[in-house]
Amino acid sequence: MNGIKVLAATAVLGFASAPAFAGQAVVQDCGDLTSVANVAEPWEDNTRTFANGAVRLTILDTGEPAAASYHLVVLSPPYDELGFRQCRVVSFNQGWFGFGFLSFERMEASYDPATGLQVVIDMGLYNAETGLNDAVALAVTINQGTGAVVGQW
Repeated sequence: MNGIKVLAATAVLGFASAPAFAGQAVVQDCGDLTSVANVAEPWEDNTRTFANGAVRLTILDTGEPAAASYHLVVLSPPYDELGFRQCRVVSFNQGWFGFGFLSFERMEASYDPATGLQVVIDMGLYNAETGLNDAVALAVTINQGTGAVVGQW
């Protein structure tokens, strides 16, 4: 997604003062973190599908660390030899440190054939100075052809 779209998306979500691409999320293979037990409740509010069901996004809440327990799971093509989609998790950093919150409530989605599906959702980053979460927009781009998943805020 180009910078103009990021600025438009952040303005739509009410974060016009947030800089575009101020940070890079970590995208890693799914593992213990992505247990179905960690799907945020209620499930119907915390999972979305795109591309006729080929792409699924799910918000996880691992409970700990309390200030950064939210992660985003991305199931998307390409498919493996058994027909399963790749599974990636978008987090603040490697391991269990995620975001302060994630929400699909004001989500914006768009598609660009050159880069893929882009979803912009509300996200919170823990601010150690205030002890609160700063609200920003998380932009996740999913390229079904290459398998690339990129998250930025």
